[in-house]
Amino acid sequence: MPSLKEYKAKLANLGNTRKMTKTMKMVAASKLYRAMDAQRKAQDYAQKLTLILVRLAGSLGHAAHPLLQRRTKPKKSVILVLTSDKGMCGGFNHNLIKHIARWVHMPQQQTKNFTFSFVGRRGWLFFRRRVAVDTFYDNAAQRSAADLAQQIGADVQQAFLSGEVDEVYIAYNHFNNVLSQRPVIRKLLPVEPHIQQPGASKVHDDFILEPKPQELLAFLLPQIINFEIQFALLESAAGENGARMTAMDNATNNATKMIRTYTLLRNRARQASITKELIEIVSGAEALKG
Repeated sequence: MPSLKEYKAKLANLGNTRKMTKTMKMVAASKLYRAMDAQRKAQDYAQKLTLILVRLAGSLGHAAHPLLQRRTKPKKSVILVLTSDKGMCGGFNHNLIKHIARWVHMPQQQTKNFTFSFVGRRGWLFFRRRVAVDTFYDNAAQRSAADLAQQIGADVQQAFLSGEVDEVYIAYNHFNNVLSQRPVIRKLLPVEPHIQQPGASKVHDDFILEPKPQELLAFLLPQIINFEIQFALLESAAGENGARMTAMDNATNNATKMIRTYTLLRNRARQASITKELIEIVSGAEALKG
């Protein structure tokens, strides 16, 4: 049985751990509320942009812009992976990494040659010795989502338009709620709006546009791609802080349970020590009497 001194040391360590995890939970909660607010506002904007893209591209077809054009038998593909820089956020990064590893080995992906780009150190540290790494965007947490998305968007669009890659995918954790983040992989390029069916209402039947639909599409498409990346970054940030808050809350509760357990064991050890001392005193007194 450990001594009283050892129990006191364990309780002190557990107390410090509980303070740390509780503080980290409060910090994550503060960041989460800001991230959720940004993600909620961006979601409304994303829906409007998608509607505009669907109507424009649906009327003009895939040939209207190079970013819409599909490559026959695509072989060179890039996956942009969004993870966190730090750990201690439960299965947030691990679940996404497992999802990507399963996805790239699916039968329909066997003919493609994948390279990876990373935002966040956790994904890069896991994959860097396992796959071909194209780009690692370091210090992403210190940059605004809009600036980072603009840089990434310019890089992937240039690679696609130049023919270096045939497809661009983005992998991140979709934020459902504080307790749930779902790994998703979406195709970023070529852009795939829902082309309207023959006979459906077209955009130029409903509106008079200035500039022309082709010019408007050429202006909007790069902006929409950049915003899709920015929206994924916001979703990932919200999911990361939600996962970290949940993980730190569980760690705090576990530390509290262990403190209770070790407090009980310490009291039992102290009681046993007192009982032993009393027995020794009584035994010594009886020996003196005899």
